[in-house]
Amino acid sequence: MPAKKRDPGPSVKDAEVYEALRDDGASKEKAARIANAAAAQGRSKVGRRGGGAEDYEDRTVDELRKRAAELDIEGRSTMTKSELIDALRNH
Repeated sequence: MPAKKRDPGPSVKDAEVYEALRDDGASKEKAARIANAAAAQGRSKVGRRGGGAEDYEDRTVDELRKRAAELDIEGRSTMTKSELIDALRNH
């Protein structure tokens, strides 16, 4: 039996990219953000972006908490470095 497709809703502009990202484990928010950017600017342009940030493991706990605050991740003030990294990767 074929897998049932998820309906990403009307706010997602490129459902194919959204589904591929979700299948790869991206959060709904991240998949929607990338899919909408791909629809607005073209898939190849969005695909060339990125890769400029340093690894989370190379950042300090304060830097990770600052990034978590930007993304409004709850409980960040009591998280360890590994918990912060996991939360940032999976938000």
